[in-house]
Amino acid sequence: MTAVVLYAATAAIFLIADALMLSLVMRPLFERHLGPELRENIRIAPAALFYLAYVAILVWIVTWPALRDETSLGSVALTAALMGFFAYGTYEFTSFAVMSRWHVSMLMTDLAWGTLLTAGSATAGLWIARLLT
Repeated sequence: MTAVVLYAATAAIFLIADALMLSLVMRPLFERHLGPELRENIRIAPAALFYLAYVAILVWIVTWPALRDETSLGSVALTAALMGFFAYGTYEFTSFAVMSRWHVSMLMTDLAWGTLLTAGSATAGLWIARLLT
């Protein structure tokens, strides 16, 4: 039951925060630089696969061991931030390296957001799981 609470809390925070960021900041930024190359509507299946798997890996690698070992929230935030930086960095730096219209502002914004989102979701999800279980 604890794992379910941990996953659900982390996923809810991650999805809500990312939906807001994507609609308010990232979509306009990407439209400015990529224009007609963006799809009108997203492909739901690959997005859902990413979100479900990313949160599962975040819980498996970072927060489940932290819950078991009573790791501090600060340590969890740092570890999750590193995971977010490298996960989002892989996508952003590769895109910047191989795509002619990939702008440095897209790279920096998404890299910072992925780092913060991963750290915040993991930390808040763990805090909620500790509170409820």
